[in-house]
Amino acid sequence: MHLHILGICGTFMGGIAAIARRAGHTVTGCDANVYPPMSTQLGALGIALTEGYDAAQLDGVAKSADVFVVGNVVSRGNPLMEAVMNANRAYVSGPQWLYENVLRDRFVLAVAGTHGKTTTSAMLAHILEQAGLAPSFLIGGVAVDFGISARLTDSAFFVIEADEYDTAFFDKRSKFVHYRPRAAILNNLEFDHADIFADLGAIETQFHHFVRTIPGDGCIVANGGDDALARVLARGAWSAVERFDEAPSQARPPAEWTIAGDGRVAFCGEPTGTLDFDQPGRHNRLNALAAIAAARRAGAMPQQALAALRAFRGVRRRMELRGEVGGVAVYDDFAHHPTAIATTIEGLRMREPNARVLAVLEPRSNTMKLGAMKAALPASLAHADRVYCFAANLGWDAQAALAPLGSRAEVHDDLAALVTAVVRDAQPGDRVLVMSNGGFGGVHGRLLDALRARVAA
Repeated sequence: MHLHILGICGTFMGGIAAIARRAGHTVTGCDANVYPPMSTQLGALGIALTEGYDAAQLDGVAKSADVFVVGNVVSRGNPLMEAVMNANRAYVSGPQWLYENVLRDRFVLAVAGTHGKTTTSAMLAHILEQAGLAPSFLIGGVAVDFGISARLTDSAFFVIEADEYDTAFFDKRSKFVHYRPRAAILNNLEFDHADIFADLGAIETQFHHFVRTIPGDGCIVANGGDDALARVLARGAWSAVERFDEAPSQARPPAEWTIAGDGRVAFCGEPTGTLDFDQPGRHNRLNALAAIAAARRAGAMPQQALAALRAFRGVRRRMELRGEVGGVAVYDDFAHHPTAIATTIEGLRMREPNARVLAVLEPRSNTMKLGAMKAALPASLAHADRVYCFAANLGWDAQAALAPLGSRAEVHDDLAALVTAVVRDAQPGDRVLVMSNGGFGGVHGRLLDALRARVAA
């Protein structure tokens, strides 16, 4: 079969491309921005890439395509999509193609939640790998232990990051309703994606649709301390539910899985071992606990999971050290929601309690650009020593929003000016924490280059 993938350079669609190629299909694709690292990864797989969405592809590289796999970045009015529809050619969404051609006959373990999906998915895949189960996976980031974000094996097990964002312009359901997992992690649930959801209740409804797809002999691993998830499950659950929380648990009903501040893990009150790994923060302890619980459903016992997590090396762009110059370290993180920003800063504080944290933020997500989270930003950044916000192309006043932080915060519309300000203030021992869900204009390299120039001067 020949697949032509529209929007192929996104992490999810690029993962589908890699999986389809491994399954023996001919794969081509196009995107508005064809550039490394995804273009390099796909090129290495022999996948021909086309820049843009010119309708001429229908008579060229995609002429022999059996099906067009459409990413959710594609909308009506896209020239190639319009040509595909006018020619009555077959098209399908990425999630639907994945289920029908790959997931249908596998034991799917899906990781859903507003925060922590990528890290928890990587932990779960790593645990199953170390247990000898060689899982397939599709993760929204590059797991350091695998060096890739997606792979297809002959294993019965498939780990997938289960996103609640919409599927395609012709299918406004959340992606995760297509996956039909046997085990599902519900990590947490907050309001996000203000461009497609009116309120938290709308997202809860999609999560409940997801719960309805899990079979009776499957399992839901749910955060027992999350009120929104409690409301989702109160609407009905037809599968076994195992809750996880910190110890002592304040959840009602009590959590089956608990983890103490020192890492001690228990299942139904019985100790199973101690979590000892390099991922900082309370949120990562809970991510790990969820992964341990879900892995048990695939046959990896808690003791095996804990041993595997000792060697877990994380995910790129999640507290990733990009370099250190003159005693100033520059970290990269994907945090772009106020809760994620706060927990990321907390995690860095736990790792290096005596260091100053200089937070560099790009409010780039659709939710952030709409200003839906601006009131929560000052509190999320409260524990940073300095804050530098890049406000180009925002439709709201970032300076006014960050005013509660006083002189600790400054806003820049020019990236070069922001880099100059950070380097001006950075001192040996400081930790510069860059947070964005995009490339941020290569600011990480620009900061390191400027720091090197300062040292050489």
